[in-house]
Amino acid sequence: MVAGSNPAVPTKIYMERKYQIIIYGATGFTGRLCAQYFNTNYPNLKWAIAGRDSKKLENLKSELGLDCDSFVASANDIEAINNFVSLTKVVLSTAGPFARYSDEVVRSCVKYKTHYTDITGENHWVKDLIDEHHIKASEDDTRIIPSCGYDSIPSDMGVFYSIQQMGKSVKKITVYHSGQGGVSGGTTETMFTIGPLPKEKRDPFLLNPQNSVSEIQRKLSKDGFEIKQIENTDSYSGIGLMSFANTRVVRRSSALYDEDQRSYGSDFIFKELGSYPSKRSARLASFGLIFAFLIISTPLRHIIRRFLPKPGEGPDEETRENGWFKGLFKVEAADGEIKYFQIYGEGDPGYKATAQMVCESAMTLAISDELETGGVLTSAYGLGNPLLKRLIKSGIKFEEVIYN
Repeated sequence: MVAGSNPAVPTKIYMERKYQIIIYGATGFTGRLCAQYFNTNYPNLKWAIAGRDSKKLENLKSELGLDCDSFVASANDIEAINNFVSLTKVVLSTAGPFARYSDEVVRSCVKYKTHYTDITGENHWVKDLIDEHHIKASEDDTRIIPSCGYDSIPSDMGVFYSIQQMGKSVKKITVYHSGQGGVSGGTTETMFTIGPLPKEKRDPFLLNPQNSVSEIQRKLSKDGFEIKQIENTDSYSGIGLMSFANTRVVRRSSALYDEDQRSYGSDFIFKELGSYPSKRSARLASFGLIFAFLIISTPLRHIIRRFLPKPGEGPDEETRENGWFKGLFKVEAADGEIKYFQIYGEGDPGYKATAQMVCESAMTLAISDELETGGVLTSAYGLGNPLLKRLIKSGIKFEEVIYN
């Protein structure tokens, strides 16, 4: 009998699986990078790949020289999904748009008490996961941890690291993100699939537990940006490309730590902005992105979509290797002290670095003995220090920045 197929089996038995990790969506652009990452860095890992097309799966194994099993499962084939989910301790999904392709995978993970992580930036979908699965997953110590790629590891784990380094109550953190990289068809497909969201799904505290937001937090956490010089630097702030996704995740982390009596700080405020080399570039990027978002919310998006990368396409190897990302965190303590911290990683943030971050998140779920809490969680709350150690070991830098 497959481990995990009997609902009466104790939770402990569910962890004795044939595989430690299965990548779902392995033949997509980021899924392929994840397969390369495991194959290169973890030769003793017990893992497998899964996707919708058997031929593409076999081609992937041949092209990368993979010695692993594969499973064919379309997004709505519940029996096939249950089959591979029940055999593994962790599912790593790169099958986006996630609201379209990963619903049944998460349901199966909760059913079979299989941990889950992904690279989604689709907060509206994560909200649905919380509503449907958080209580059950929490009761069973099943960890469902979405948004473990560039959305939203740098922001979430950067704040987590900064809070730890301060060692005191923090009033506010503002992060300024910068980077260099490309865009894949999967990312553009997700953006065009989401389209305009209803007002309730645009709430800055969309992912927070009920009754966890103070009047001060709501007043000071509205979406927006300002173009001005960033203190102690020659750079200028502007719109944060992924701020709409990342801010919601960080605020959920803060609220979960509040509930756990390990608060970041009373009425903790988090803001995210982009960092640009000049005032002109900050203006061009900010208003250009606003214009792009407006286009996506109109029927014109169907015309524009034809000229952008298709699913499965993405930046070439040179772009991926030469990319980088940086986040500068301004941390204001409740007692008035201000410090700066930084996260820095090499590789295209949306792809090479995303694969690195989500793979290390999956490894944390698969082998760490320090994780205890279940539910639909965040990287900072659900993976915390064990993930921080793995990210640092993998080459991502977390450090204090001291200005003279």
